[in-house]
Amino acid sequence: MRSRTAIWFECKINYEKTMEDGLQKKVNETYTVDALSFTEAEKRIMEEMSSYISGEFTVKDIKIAPYKEIFFSDDPSADRWYKAKLQFITIDEKTEKEKRSSVNYLVHAATLKGAVNNIEEVMGGTMIDYVIASVTETTLMDVFEYGKSTQDDKPEYEG
Repeated sequence: MRSRTAIWFECKINYEKTMEDGLQKKVNETYTVDALSFTEAEKRIMEEMSSYISGEFTVKDIKIAPYKEIFFSDDPSADRWYKAKLQFITIDEKTEKEKRSSVNYLVHAATLKGAVNNIEEVMGGTMIDYVIASVTETTLMDVFEYGKSTQDDKPEYEG
């Protein structure tokens, strides 16, 4: 098994969606995938989205996502993604002053309170002093983690 040091990428997708009233509407949606490169991120998002979108779609933008890590939830009602900014507190040994360093996380939850609970559950198992500086809901539709693809890994045909 190869070691992966993947990066999270945000991918913007543009397509015509059939709405509940049957009308077509152009939509832009943002998804996150982990990949080793921009090229792999584009390939992965195209593979993932082809199982959800029946018509044409385009990948409008791919950029490195600002998340250090993603906290996934097993809660079946978790349908939102929250950006959480945590500040880690350390003491500078020379000046003995408090120093704070900020890190962004992506948190899967059903509610804002659920997102905070998920953060506290994950971080509670650490010895790190931290404060939650902010938690805001994102417009992300979904996150596709490497190795957790909805696609079947078998080839479509074998020669």
